[in-house]
Amino acid sequence: MNNKELIASVNEAMESRELTAFYQPQYDAITNKVVSAEALVRWVRKDGTIVPPAQFIPELELTDAIVGVDWYMVKEVCETLAQQIEEKTAVPIAVNFSRWHVNEKDFVEKLNAIVDSFYVPHNMLEVEITESALIDEQDNIKSWIKQVREAGYTVAIDDFGSGLSSLQFVKEMPIDVLKIDKSLLSENCEDEKERIVLESIFYFAHRLKMTTVTEGVETGEQLGFLRTCSCEKIQGFLFAKPMPKDDYLKICRGNTQISESEDILEVQAPASATQLLLDAVFMKYPLVIFSNLTRNSFYMMAYENFSATSCPSTGVFDELIVHGAATMHPEDKEAFASTFSRENLLKEYGEGKKSVSLMTRQLGDDGVYRKVETTDYFVKHPSVDDVLVISLCDNRE
Repeated sequence: MNNKELIASVNEAMESRELTAFYQPQYDAITNKVVSAEALVRWVRKDGTIVPPAQFIPELELTDAIVGVDWYMVKEVCETLAQQIEEKTAVPIAVNFSRWHVNEKDFVEKLNAIVDSFYVPHNMLEVEITESALIDEQDNIKSWIKQVREAGYTVAIDDFGSGLSSLQFVKEMPIDVLKIDKSLLSENCEDEKERIVLESIFYFAHRLKMTTVTEGVETGEQLGFLRTCSCEKIQGFLFAKPMPKDDYLKICRGNTQISESEDILEVQAPASATQLLLDAVFMKYPLVIFSNLTRNSFYMMAYENFSATSCPSTGVFDELIVHGAATMHPEDKEAFASTFSRENLLKEYGEGKKSVSLMTRQLGDDGVYRKVETTDYFVKHPSVDDVLVISLCDNRE
């Protein structure tokens, strides 16, 4: 069957509703409770045989013929959500959109028209795009994602790690959800390099405030490791395969009890507990800086909702202190510069001090001076003799 014949057959399948949505639930990694789902297109012929997606989706994606299937799926999902909302069993459902939609005129308006016609809240539908779309449509994808999110939908990157993953693109994109591809679980999380890669992905995703979903989870060993990484959601055969609508509705109707009750302290490994600790620190201190006094360098660990936002993210420590002093009240400049100069901090460290603290008045972005408490804690890395400092800065008024 050539592409033209395939497109005609798929159009007929949509008209006869042989094309349908199967749903694969996504489970909370700790409670094992269904918290969301992904809609996957299936072609079920009249005789009950199923045409595998691999036999028609890749061909349709070569042209914009896939666009019609995507919009068909949106309607199918909205119909399901509308029924679940009435039954009070609804959880958000993700719908896959191909890269062709990035350049589709009035995409958001079309999406709103369908979703609103079913009276479905926008936050119940997740717009899912593949990792490859970030590269294929890099000129337009950022503004497209921004428009989608401004309309109230969440946006997910699907299949992250399946191709040439670009952290640069992920960093720049206003993404809500990062879906980790099953290919990264190929060694059942027993290979050390695989574990390090996964831990790093979850760390940067959480620091960027993205929700994480891992696809293709099939074993208890994988689940156990993913819990230690604070992965929020699990999708895979360990819990459920993609299923017809009626089966999915039954699962959601029975989704009132947690299937497995565990103490969170028993399933959170040290790496995960450390992340929780960091989250608490970042919540308390809007500005956190890590510095190496020996090497005269620093980098910003956290910088959010601070009184002034002009601080460089990384560079030379001496220059950081000069910059900081310049933002202080005239009466506090000298005290700040002398207290936190590299020479003075090294002297204090040599005398056995554990920390150095100072209260100053700093000029905010709004032109108002506010009290800021800066505390430098001397810390030790087991592998080097460098003098290291963690700076915690807190707005005091």
